[in-house]
Amino acid sequence: MATYATAIEPRAFRIRHETLRVLPPGARPLTLLHLADIHLAPWQEAKLDWLEGLAWVEPDLIVNTGDSLGHRDALPVLADALRGFRGVPGFYVHGSNDVYGPVLKNPLGYFGGPSKLASAGDHDRLDTAGLERAFDELGWLDVNNGARAIEVRGTTIAAFGVSDPHRAWDRLDETEAALSRMRKALGDAPRVTLGITHAPYRRILDAFVDLGADAILAGHTHGGQVRVPGGPAIVTNCDIPRRQASGLSSWAHEGRSVPLNVSQGIGSSIFAPFRLGTPPEAVVVSLEPRDVG
Repeated sequence: MATYATAIEPRAFRIRHETLRVLPPGARPLTLLHLADIHLAPWQEAKLDWLEGLAWVEPDLIVNTGDSLGHRDALPVLADALRGFRGVPGFYVHGSNDVYGPVLKNPLGYFGGPSKLASAGDHDRLDTAGLERAFDELGWLDVNNGARAIEVRGTTIAAFGVSDPHRAWDRLDETEAALSRMRKALGDAPRVTLGITHAPYRRILDAFVDLGADAILAGHTHGGQVRVPGGPAIVTNCDIPRRQASGLSSWAHEGRSVPLNVSQGIGSSIFAPFRLGTPPEAVVVSLEPRDVG
């Protein structure tokens, strides 16, 4: 079992397919690629090869929900692996592992609740600015505590997001202000609005529903990273219900419900390189028009 969880399943990459009917009526269908929790270290050749191969999906839009880096030397090889997506529009937010490198922890600590950030002196400070430049060169827009919009195949895609709530870096007041400015600029043009966060904490999901997201995308949980076969995640490393630690579900607040996609992610910390019952994944989401009426 230990050999499977450390040597086999972490390399059993898969693509999960979902369909969301959230586009304006009459819009052309779009393919969205959701990337999460790459946690890349430069020696992870199998992961790098698989990332490069995702270009065959030919997405119209990419959403990256953070924790792309897993080592201080990962940025150049990550940028190279993603070069096939240059020119494909997208949005991104950060997780804490886009800012600080991983540190050795006792995995049993996760059973006591969401993990805590060690003192800054215990971490490598990663090249977050370089990561942002790399994403900007691909054509991806930063929605950390902000909001942006792009047109994709004739449809306006509006997105808003927060920086990692797991570290209390979210600033929902800034997000709301940016969203208000964006909506004023867009006017009444038909569009779809995506809410994007690294960690799916309840307070963030509630706020995203209230702010009018048509769908929410998140990562962070690694699907629990370890599951009892056939059962839910054992831990989520946040306060989301365990049954919603991965996959497509719905999130409701104040009488409104929207689709929530939580990715199991592509990698894990180099200090906890195991998975059981939660194979690494990218998610291909087919965005379809809403039914009229």
